[in-house]
Amino acid sequence: MTQELIIDIATAKRSAETAEIMRRYNDVFQSHDPSALDELVADGCVIENTTPAPDGARRTGKAACVELWSAIATAPGTHFDLEETYVAGDRATIRWRFWMSDGNSLRGVNLMRVVDGRIVEAMGYVKG
Repeated sequence: MTQELIIDIATAKRSAETAEIMRRYNDVFQSHDPSALDELVADGCVIENTTPAPDGARRTGKAACVELWSAIATAPGTHFDLEETYVAGDRATIRWRFWMSDGNSLRGVNLMRVVDGRIVEAMGYVKG
């Protein structure tokens, strides 16, 4: 087996694992059930949130990340439309539209990174 083929197989396997983590992560927001977050988020996870503008707030550590995502997932009257999830190796890009309880919406993207089956980084950006 050539070195190039071995790398491609390893990348494909990592991409499949990342895709499954992203599917489960997205399900949290689609079902409004954050119970899976504890096993999806790494202890050293870092989030760069979309608010407050212009640079967002930084959350560090599993507890802070799970708390933020749980609040978003369970916010009354809100929902996400998933537009696309693209995975390459240990990285994923999620394009979404977030509908607020007042009927207004935001479009945005999350840049995610997964290591050892857990989310270690999430950077969120919204269309201004």
